[in-house]
Amino acid sequence: MTGFSRRGACPALSAPMQTGDGLLVRINPLAGELAPKTLIGLSDSAARHGNGIVEVTARGSIQIRGLTADSACLLAEEVDALGIAVRTGVPVDTSPLAGIDPAEIADPTPLAAAIRAGISEAGLAKRLGPKVSVVVDGRGQLGLGSVMGDVRLVAVSASRWRLSVGGDEAAAIFVGAFEADVACAATLDILHAVAALGRAGRARDLDEEAIRKAIRSPEASRSFPPPSVLPDISPTRGEITPSSASSPTFNINVAGRVQPTTPPISPPVGEMSGRTEGGAKDRGIAAFGVADARARVPIQAGESNSEPTTPTDSSPIGILPLAKNRIALGIALPFGSIDARSLISFCQAATTAGATGIRPAPGRTLLIMGLAPASAHSLTAAAKTLGLVTSPTDPRIRIAACPGAPACASGMIAARDVAADIAADLGEGLDPALSLHVSGCAKGCAHPGPATVTIVGDEKGAAFVVGGTAKGLPAAYTASYEAARGMGRLTKLLAQERKPDENVAACLARLGAKRLAQALAQE
Repeated sequence: MTGFSRRGACPALSAPMQTGDGLLVRINPLAGELAPKTLIGLSDSAARHGNGIVEVTARGSIQIRGLTADSACLLAEEVDALGIAVRTGVPVDTSPLAGIDPAEIADPTPLAAAIRAGISEAGLAKRLGPKVSVVVDGRGQLGLGSVMGDVRLVAVSASRWRLSVGGDEAAAIFVGAFEADVACAATLDILHAVAALGRAGRARDLDEEAIRKAIRSPEASRSFPPPSVLPDISPTRGEITPSSASSPTFNINVAGRVQPTTPPISPPVGEMSGRTEGGAKDRGIAAFGVADARARVPIQAGESNSEPTTPTDSSPIGILPLAKNRIALGIALPFGSIDARSLISFCQAATTAGATGIRPAPGRTLLIMGLAPASAHSLTAAAKTLGLVTSPTDPRIRIAACPGAPACASGMIAARDVAADIAADLGEGLDPALSLHVSGCAKGCAHPGPATVTIVGDEKGAAFVVGGTAKGLPAAYTASYEAARGMGRLTKLLAQERKPDENVAACLARLGAKRLAQALAQE
């Protein structure tokens, strides 16, 4: 145990983070999967050493809360005794079904392994801050479009990857579409640039010029100049002359190992010029000096030349078909949280059903592996009895909520109770286009980013923030015990006032703070 993390750091097992309900640790199994009996042992440790709450985060990590300095050490010892190897260093996230998902465009595991190896070889983990991460999305059944990443790689064909920087897929700055070895090299270049900013640096701190220079920089360990700044080279006249200052690029073999290759040849016409894909911002293209980008990108086998759209990640809840006639069953935790004893009961039911493993997954979900289809249905019924989320239409999956009061000393409203009341009162009447965050205080731990509506506790009661974070300026207030009913009134107002061509956020902005306050004050 190396001490406590500051807020904003990642609370690894070796460095718990102090929160309002004690110390918190986050566990990412190195294998990506735990046997049911192992998860039973971990849940038992959480019940004995913490406050009995086990969580799965939006990124798919396991969290244990309510620890003390002494009990955190005991938990770490028991995690080791259970044989749970935990991932450390810079997170390089892939789908929990990577490599076994028949729907994925490309298997992301070799590219992810190459990036991890490059980070290790360059010693970047010690220079990068704890929140820096990379997302490698094979674009399978469980897309990672909503998972934040400093560098994002999304498969566009079996061998090509779209690279963007900063944020989720809709907000990230598009850089280009590259072969796997070049995408790996460019990712490491960008991470070097982030490391140069210091431990507090993030890729979002790099402007477009800085990103371009990072990839071109002669002193970077791997350089890859965009075609708009290449010297007078024709793609039909042979190879680029190797430079003595250039570092080798790398290929990835089937075992996921990085192997040096010869320097790259001159790219085909239009190669690397890029186009907006999946909602990446057009300004990313402009920054790289590319005109008429879509016309210049060659369409490879498996790629689409349709208009770019923001991808919608499929729900991880329900039965997911896998290769070789296997299935996975996705079950979500309500607001990402479950009592440890209830989780033990679920794991026991999963064992009876024939489960061989349980994988924490993005979207605050558990994927149950090794089931026969008939067993999946019986286990779904057991999960529902335990209060878990078994339907992708369950309104609880569209609400982010922290523990709140009284579990957390910082909480000024019972956030999860309010969220549960809203879900029960509104049911499927909760607009699917509305993102809702209920926070016990202004720290906004459950959802640091903006939401359509954020209900946050403060000294005046329950504050309603529109289109912002828990730290935002409230548009209206209601008494804390009226928060759920207030959300019901707000939903009714939206149903009455929203125009056919208007989204929820635009409608709320048009109505204004005064109208919202009037709606919340109604009996």
